[in-house]
Amino acid sequence: MSYVIFGRAIKNEHIVLGVVSTLAAGILATSGGKKDVPTTVQQVKESIPIKAGSSEEEQFIRKFIAEHEKEGASAGHH
Repeated sequence: MSYVIFGRAIKNEHIVLGVVSTLAAGILATSGGKKDVPTTVQQVKESIPIKAGSSEEEQFIRKFIAEHEKEGASAGHH
């Protein structure tokens, strides 16, 4: 099926593609650009806050995590 717009026959497929393209362009234009998204495992680890009651507790947690990461790597986890 097609519609006559400005004296021309326009297929439904072309109308749908035009609407979807216009919506996508509008969404991309108003999305606000790229946000700071961590891209590496290290950036993800650094972006997660450790909620510790003291600096000693935070150091203990960081040491605990580091030791278990080493154990996981030496165990040959894939």
